[in-house]
Amino acid sequence: MDLIPAKTIVSGYRESDEWFGNNYNMNIYKGCCHGCIYCDSRSECYHIDNFDTVRAKENALFLIERDLKSKRKTGVIGTGAMSDPYNPFEKEYELTRGALKLIDRYGFGISIATKSDLVTRDIDLLKKIKQHSPVLVKITVTAFNDKLSRKTEPDAPASSKRFEAVKQLSDNGIFTGILMMPVLPYLEDTEENVKAILYKAHEAGAKFVFPAFGVTLRQNQREWFYSQLDIMYPGLKEKYIKEYGNSYECHSPDAKQLMMMTKNECGKLGLLYKMQDIIKGYKQGYYEKQLPLF
Repeated sequence: MDLIPAKTIVSGYRESDEWFGNNYNMNIYKGCCHGCIYCDSRSECYHIDNFDTVRAKENALFLIERDLKSKRKTGVIGTGAMSDPYNPFEKEYELTRGALKLIDRYGFGISIATKSDLVTRDIDLLKKIKQHSPVLVKITVTAFNDKLSRKTEPDAPASSKRFEAVKQLSDNGIFTGILMMPVLPYLEDTEENVKAILYKAHEAGAKFVFPAFGVTLRQNQREWFYSQLDIMYPGLKEKYIKEYGNSYECHSPDAKQLMMMTKNECGKLGLLYKMQDIIKGYKQGYYEKQLPLF
């Protein structure tokens, strides 16, 4: 795996943001090899050349420790926004695991987004961090059926493996849930698929499901997505072009109905689905005064 230079890895502090209440961001890797056909990080605005090649930031753990030492405030560090922290190389290099050890040592919390069941390897560290700071794990599942997930996310672990990871994390007391996004129009936006994810999430002990019924498309991300649709689903690209043109936000035609159903089912199952409730849930009890929401 190639290394790329970096001056810093943990971002500057910000008050609890609207995206899962993160105070800092951390991306150890650049690029991703999960091959998801819809990935927004392929967009030109992120300036990631050779996106399918995973590279690590040089001296990552040294830089992370230096960054953490310099912070005046502790808080929750989010990771996984631009590159999956549990890509296959992590099994050998253990940079994310090393970062978790430092996050524990310096008294920070962690908010992880991933598509990999490798996250369960670090349950021991997540439990240690949980003793002093908030811990949140979000596992992306957009297709209940493994056959479909292997088409849209070809090199990521199958959805069934991710549900197993949710159960393992939940059984160990980690506040875990499902990122049900992006739910691809004309492929995944059916009541059957969405309801199956909700019920399986509940069965696995998830605390929440956070949905987005649609996909964002821009620049070369759109070109890549359409090229993959042409290979796997001939004719579907034309349907997207007719429906969305060059729109950035491509909402499912059934988004409103699916959202209403999701709210109803989550109510029955005891699953959280509102961002502010999820933030409150995993941070509950860690601060004398809850960080302001919205």
